[in-house]
Amino acid sequence: MKISASIRSLKPSATIAAAAKAKELKNKGVKVYEFTLGEPDFTTPQHIQDAAIAAMKAGHTHYTPSGGIAELKQAICSAYERDHGLQYQPSEVLVSNGAKHSIHNLLTATCEPGDEVIIPTPYWVSYSALVELTGATPVMVDTTEESGFCMSAEQFESAITEKTRLMMLNNPCNPTGAAYPVKALEAIAQVAVERDVLVMSDEIYEKLIYEGSEFRSLPTLREGMWDRTVVVSGVSKAYAMTGWRIGWAMGPAEVIKAMDKLQSQETSNPCSISQYAAIAALNGPQECVEEMRKEFAVRREYVLERLRALPQVTFAEPGGAFYAFFNVAAHFGRPLGGGKVVDNASDFCTALLEEAHVALVTGDAFGAPGYVRLSFATDMETLKAGFDRLEAFLSA
Repeated sequence: MKISASIRSLKPSATIAAAAKAKELKNKGVKVYEFTLGEPDFTTPQHIQDAAIAAMKAGHTHYTPSGGIAELKQAICSAYERDHGLQYQPSEVLVSNGAKHSIHNLLTATCEPGDEVIIPTPYWVSYSALVELTGATPVMVDTTEESGFCMSAEQFESAITEKTRLMMLNNPCNPTGAAYPVKALEAIAQVAVERDVLVMSDEIYEKLIYEGSEFRSLPTLREGMWDRTVVVSGVSKAYAMTGWRIGWAMGPAEVIKAMDKLQSQETSNPCSISQYAAIAALNGPQECVEEMRKEFAVRREYVLERLRALPQVTFAEPGGAFYAFFNVAAHFGRPLGGGKVVDNASDFCTALLEEAHVALVTGDAFGAPGYVRLSFATDMETLKAGFDRLEAFLSA
């Protein structure tokens, strides 16, 4: 059977692939210390679960409008006014099956072969793949550990050509945890306005900001950015609702309308029950979000302490999200735990899993050779045991 060229060239998600390798070992009875998935280990708060049950009992189990129910769109608008002072209208909101779906909708609705899409690296694994599926070309802008993995306005402007259609910005960033300083964002916004570039601002981790960092939603930063920004977010990370699959895009009504038309033909509406749960998440008590953030902050401090103690490992401290991204290239070409010699981050992660039963994700998947990503969205006991094994592996 013939498979299309675009799908044949498509690589599976590296984070999902890493989790699958870990699960394969677990199925053999091996205890695996897993740090691969970007998924909170908390249970969805009870009041959100209760709202879903109530929705089912009330009969909200049928099709909804393809772009989401009016009540959820209004809840999203109200949340952004409450949190950021942004006054969106429901016509400027599209609810989708998770933030990844929103990104796919945006790229498919705005990009075509010959277009270029600017992506700062390291980047979330699906960005480049989703761009390539449209026939557009990803244009990578390399950032460094020394810059805190933040793209500068000068780098952004240098990457713009007459073919530029979009720039994709993830703040805070997966995989690095980089939280852009406000002044850096203001400078990027100025370039976007002056050069008339549409920006996708992926703000899914906005609630997970740590001491010393600050979050500002991109459209708030400069006059003219409102019309040039599509904000993408969802309930997955802040409310521990990854499996509920509710995300959204907010932006110019013309773009949102085009995305809605696409979604109506591809997937139709997001899960009706999940939409009512998302209303409860956004409109309900927010203390649960801060409680989870505080726990992540404790884990972050522990992770940073352990990273500082690792031999020949460098990193930039994450200002947000729940990832640590560190460079292990100094360990290439020499025997590690079990006597294996590795030459790249992918082989490093494979050896670490096979020998120490610790699962990380290679930085190769994020456009950053030599680095690995660790998710600290797991309990402290697992973190402690995992770092003990990682340290032993590096020190062998």
